[in-house]
Amino acid sequence: MDSNTLDASMKGIHSVWGPLSTDVVAGCCRHLKDLVKAPATEAWLAALHREGPANQELHRDPSHGYVLLAHTEHAGLYRPPHDHGRGWVIYALQQGEIEMGTYARIEAPDGRIRLVKRNSTLVQPGQVQVYLPGDIHDTRCVTGPALLFRFTDRDLKKEDKEEHRVTRYIERDGAWTVDLL
Repeated sequence: MDSNTLDASMKGIHSVWGPLSTDVVAGCCRHLKDLVKAPATEAWLAALHREGPANQELHRDPSHGYVLLAHTEHAGLYRPPHDHGRGWVIYALQQGEIEMGTYARIEAPDGRIRLVKRNSTLVQPGQVQVYLPGDIHDTRCVTGPALLFRFTDRDLKKEDKEEHRVTRYIERDGAWTVDLL
């Protein structure tokens, strides 16, 4: 028998894992929804609530490379628009509320890049939000502290550091554009 919801969820994801597909994303979402419903009495979750880490790795699959991180965010924390390069991510909210906006990348005839905001979703406890390769989004903690799980198909921090595949955007003259730094 599984010792806790974290272990059970990671074993469940392992059992549905494969190349990116609708079925893989749906299976991962299903297991992450189970994860955010874990009882606060489980030691790993109680520790996250007590310690409130800004960023803590909870699981790294040695054979497939996917990573699960926990983030504690305080009300007002904003993460500007970005993508995840060739990676994909599922956010699962356990506590608090996070607003997530999506954007389209538009190239003007002169080559300048700007973002156009498509929509905004208020993610509440128990919900998940999926971003596939190339999707651009931002996050803002509306009600905190929020406990957010971020599941990625690969180690995005390592990939960004080594291959610089993540694109970040900055606001310039009232519009979001590529951060060239």
